[in-house]
Amino acid sequence: GSFIKHFNCCIALALLVFTYCYNPFLYFCSMSELRQRFQAIPVVVKNIIIINVIMVLAQFMFIRMGINLGDYLGLHYWQSPDFRWWQFLTHMFMHGSATDLSLTFGHIFFNMFGLWMFGSILEGLWGPKRFLLFYLICGIGAAFCHLGVLTAEFSSFNSAFVQYQLHPGFVEFAQFVKHHNFPVDPQFLKYWEVNRDCADCASASIKGIHDYYSSMTDITMVGASGAIFGLLFAFAYLFPNTQLYIMFIPVPVKAKWAVTGYAAIELFSGVGGFKGDNVAHFAHLGGMLFAFILLRIWQKADRNNFY
Repeated sequence: GSFIKHFNCCIALALLVFTYCYNPFLYFCSMSELRQRFQAIPVVVKNIIIINVIMVLAQFMFIRMGINLGDYLGLHYWQSPDFRWWQFLTHMFMHGSATDLSLTFGHIFFNMFGLWMFGSILEGLWGPKRFLLFYLICGIGAAFCHLGVLTAEFSSFNSAFVQYQLHPGFVEFAQFVKHHNFPVDPQFLKYWEVNRDCADCASASIKGIHDYYSSMTDITMVGASGAIFGLLFAFAYLFPNTQLYIMFIPVPVKAKWAVTGYAAIELFSGVGGFKGDNVAHFAHLGGMLFAFILLRIWQKADRNNFY
């Protein structure tokens, strides 16, 4: 289920096409033509794609030796024992999971497709240095936004948990489950309701909440999606009236409306917190936010040359 959700999220980005570029899948190419097309990709975009592919191959190589690179390079919650400062950068070059080939392939393919599609245009306008700076800032900014939202969510949960431990009873536990969507076995809840004086139930509930909180804070975020969403926003910001073709929509849509709609979907999905959805929606929105901030700064600082 999680793969399908992420697949649908990425494919919406990948299929926002084709005004300034051609579609490489319209016809088959010879090897020499493919080589020429690859060589024509701007240098920063090309090297980012190469690095990401190498990192995916490394994931599957190291997992055979019992080493999961995601534990070291994926972005962990700042209170996790696995958190390291460099993960703000390295998570952008990790994709999927070393134990799930289909998830990894879908994740990196659509991210790199979006990078090639929009990044090539932006690097052609800005040049390699400015484009690389923009890409990295959007990705790192997305990571900060992601952790910021998690901190707000986890702080509320942890505060309620601390209060619950002072008075662990059935009524208090039922309220905790209701207000924090805590997953609990209905049979356990029913048993405790009948046996209100069950001391073991109180201890079991505290342990269950503690284990659940630990599992929540141990979730790892990987992928370049935050940076890709920054590129998508920049494209719509610079070319707002560009006609884009989106799958299943028979008429072209202007870039500004397509991106606005996509941002609204991400916000709705992030706030909704739907069960089984493990996509970092606020990281996507964070990439857009930092893209907007950076574009505004550049626009004010360089009015004569800004595109």
